[in-house]
Amino acid sequence: MVISSADFLISNTTFKKCPEDEKPEFAFIGRSNVGKSSLINMLTDKKKLAKTSSTPGKTQLINHFIINENWYLVDLPGYGYAKASKKSRNNWEQFIAEYLLHRKNLLTTFVLIDSRLEPQNIDLEFMNWCGEKEIPFSIIFTKSDKLSSSALQKKISFYKKELLKYWEELPPVFISSSQSNLGRESVLNYLNEILEAFSQSRS
Repeated sequence: MVISSADFLISNTTFKKCPEDEKPEFAFIGRSNVGKSSLINMLTDKKKLAKTSSTPGKTQLINHFIINENWYLVDLPGYGYAKASKKSRNNWEQFIAEYLLHRKNLLTTFVLIDSRLEPQNIDLEFMNWCGEKEIPFSIIFTKSDKLSSSALQKKISFYKKELLKYWEELPPVFISSSQSNLGRESVLNYLNEILEAFSQSRS
């Protein structure tokens, strides 16, 4: 897939105010400080499309970007930000859940995982919730450049083993680095496959 245009469209705190969902869309979500904005900028090849910050919990809205005038990329708030107030976290969790449950043309959600960390309960709980609600999702391991190749493979293998405690089979898994563009082609090809299947189902 070639991304020829990528533009910010709108931010909201409720799915009810999101753009009409006649276009297919893909959501990106993960723990705060997982490198979500950097990944989005890497995928779209626009360094300042999604706002990056050294402060976790910066994204607090549902952010829609229009890609190639054809589909939406959605940047969702990071979960698990400990310094946010309980009320704020509850609000985020509610409108994230409502968005994921009610967007008709949400084709898949990419759950971002920091490849340097041991499996985190909050990530496992979120993915299990998606499974229970039959929300399709894929996994992208971020910040792979921070580990040696052997250490990365050990982390990924351990994580997959942990996931198989809950799942009979694993969702699609990608490894990425916003520094080296690792994973960009694989993720974009996967997006293209889903978009083509979606288009055929509508014709």
